[in-house]
Amino acid sequence: MLVDCHSHLWSYPGHLSDEFVAEANARSRGHALDLDIPPEKHWQAMQGVDKVIVFGLRAFHSGLYVPNEFIAGYVAAHPGKVIGFGAVDPTTDPIDETLEDIVRLGLRGVKLGPIYQNIHPTDPRMLRVYAFCQSHKLPIMIHQGTTFVRTGPLKYALPILLEDVAVEFPELRMVIAHLGHPWIAETLVLIRKHPHLYSDISALHYRPWQFYNALITAKEYGVLDKILFGSDFPFTTPEASIDGLRNINHIAEGTNLPRLTSDEIERLIYSPTLACLGLEDA
Repeated sequence: MLVDCHSHLWSYPGHLSDEFVAEANARSRGHALDLDIPPEKHWQAMQGVDKVIVFGLRAFHSGLYVPNEFIAGYVAAHPGKVIGFGAVDPTTDPIDETLEDIVRLGLRGVKLGPIYQNIHPTDPRMLRVYAFCQSHKLPIMIHQGTTFVRTGPLKYALPILLEDVAVEFPELRMVIAHLGHPWIAETLVLIRKHPHLYSDISALHYRPWQFYNALITAKEYGVLDKILFGSDFPFTTPEASIDGLRNINHIAEGTNLPRLTSDEIERLIYSPTLACLGLEDA
């Protein structure tokens, strides 16, 4: 089954600030981004996958304020294919109420972004979120890596900061987005060490040298089976992400550099995402 574990849904204007959109476009490698992603546009982009996990983000510090009801409404329109994650901003939202609403709305996981939310991953407010998610079996997708947002504090973005979380909440299933780039090696040793930590390859294929080195390092550490397929739509698409994977060995052409096998590449594309996250019934 082809599952895109990482896609966004939001409207602009409305859910994103002008400043966020301007900064995203300033770092978009010269291509203007279309960041208005209403449900019909997301649905069309996901025709090539069997299932997709979709979320917004609530990060008032960075200008993102996607209502969880917006995500739930889209899921309700496509219940057989779309799996919704809610979001909570521990710095501004009433934490317990928002998390209870995520459950009430039928959303199946939680999206966090400490660098966007201007909060340390082990802040007591974050610990409340982890505790709730562990007890309610809600997997977390966490952006623990760099960002284009100028005011996003890199000191909160290091993947290694999740070590204490994994120890304190050993049954919590968590995906570190984008292999935690550029701290990819940190991410790989974390997911090797902790049974319920995973990562995804979303939004990495367009940095081919980094992408190649990341997956060869993952192979050497024996953690390819803990890396999930995702696109990061609308920043890229599932098709482009698959093409990037299937062409990853072009970096090694004419050299003795190591390669991924065809089987390894296909297993990354068809990663067992739902089983890893405890969402087999989704």
